[in-house]
Amino acid sequence: MEEEIIFYGHPNIRAMHEKTIELTKAKDITLRGDCIIGVNANKACIDLSNTIKNKLRENNSLIRISLIVDKYIYSFFGYGNSFLIIADKHDIVIRKSEFVCPRTMAIRCNKASSDIPKDLVQLLKDPKTKGILHINIE
Repeated sequence: MEEEIIFYGHPNIRAMHEKTIELTKAKDITLRGDCIIGVNANKACIDLSNTIKNKLRENNSLIRISLIVDKYIYSFFGYGNSFLIIADKHDIVIRKSEFVCPRTMAIRCNKASSDIPKDLVQLLKDPKTKGILHINIE
């Protein structure tokens, strides 16, 4: 089961948060959003297909996630949980922790935004940079 989210870079992307990764539909962000890796996303949690949402809500479903930007493919994984709400209209958050709110798409991830290679983060600072977040659930 697969789904893709298209997003774009922004000059204020810092990718410094040690516990989360976030995509937002917002077109503009401040420097305070240090977990955000992309803006102007074509999907938030609410927009994910019901098939994907149902799989995300299976306890311990393995979620393989790839961040595809230019020549880079940065892959990591997380897990689903029956308590996931997956209903936010603006954002998608991937968490290292087990915290769940309407913005949470995956928990217990092995990476956070601070783990993303710095040369990839530099690309994400350019508003012309287009990225894809590829989600694959077994």
